[in-house]
Amino acid sequence: MATKEKAMMRVTLLRSMNGRLKSHQACVRGLGLRRIHQTVEVEDTPSTRGMVNQVSYMVRVEGA
Repeated sequence: MATKEKAMMRVTLLRSMNGRLKSHQACVRGLGLRRIHQTVEVEDTPSTRGMVNQVSYMVRVEGA
């Protein structure tokens, strides 16, 4: 049985989470980001796209 590679996207936190809405802070934490200029790779799923869309003013996305 062949394994199917999952689509991934790289998300980088560019702006601070200080003073942001609690729900936006939760989205950033849910993506696995902790500090500014940290980059993580997450699966390209509708749920992660929604999280990225909500905090798009704070992050940069590559490979989406």
